[in-house]
Amino acid sequence: MPAMYTVRPLHSAERLAGHLPTCMYRLPNLHRAPGSAAAQEEVDPSLQALESRQEEILKRLYELKSAVDGLSKMIHTPDADFDVTNVIQTDEFSPLTANGADLDLMLGKDYGALKDVVINANPSHPPLSLLVLHSLLCERYKILSAVHTHSSVKSVPENLLKCFGEQTKKQPRHEYQLGFTLIWKDVPKPQMKFSIQTMCPIEGEGNIARFLFSLFGQKYNAVTSTLIDSWVDTATFQLQEGSSKERAAVLRSMNAALGKSSWLVGSELSLADVVAWCALQQTGNANTAPANVQKWMKSCENLASFSSVMKLLK
Repeated sequence: MPAMYTVRPLHSAERLAGHLPTCMYRLPNLHRAPGSAAAQEEVDPSLQALESRQEEILKRLYELKSAVDGLSKMIHTPDADFDVTNVIQTDEFSPLTANGADLDLMLGKDYGALKDVVINANPSHPPLSLLVLHSLLCERYKILSAVHTHSSVKSVPENLLKCFGEQTKKQPRHEYQLGFTLIWKDVPKPQMKFSIQTMCPIEGEGNIARFLFSLFGQKYNAVTSTLIDSWVDTATFQLQEGSSKERAAVLRSMNAALGKSSWLVGSELSLADVVAWCALQQTGNANTAPANVQKWMKSCENLASFSSVMKLLK
């Protein structure tokens, strides 16, 4: 059938064949030689950023490895599961009743004023560890002790009012080295202030006990200090405030530790023994404790500072 009308071609077949695409869209060739000029021109910026980040990570990992290798050379023990008993024995323990440390050096010298530790405590929950530490401090320093009752408390048992005993020698205030004032007050937990005007109160029996024990000037290495802190926290939060299962677990741990040593940490009495013994007395688990714990408790009670507190429990 003849065409109705003829249309002139817009492009010749030769010209059209030269412009036909061979693919949907073009991509830069990533497989070219890395040194060629075309490869450098067509590198994706995101790829460059990824390579730079990888190089930075590898550099930091190398620096970290070098630091770890340096630290490993400082450790003489071949593995991490070492027995800390040998490390603890290297501490230079001094008896707590030895000559007193320099309080001016530890607490700062204040001319014309007596350093005074003021503690608020609830008589319904007497902080026994603080009373034991007070007795130990009296063996080393000249301490001016005082007990008062706050208006928030209606009545205090007679034995708590006399928990520091009677001071046999009355001396002028300036002749004492340290003041120790206990105020029976309706507070949720013991509070202590050393510098009344500038110091925030220290709260918690364990934290106050740490401060008081530091006044003995005992020096421990890092391992021993960590173990003592761990036992203090365990006695405070698990033995004294924990559930029956937690208390049973702590007693098993104490029994195992006391099977290797006469005291919880090292060969001498430490803060760990003071806080743990008082926690056992406060929870009423002293009579049901395992054999090693019972033996350790008797060793504590043979000391005068513990026996004086025992009178408050009767």
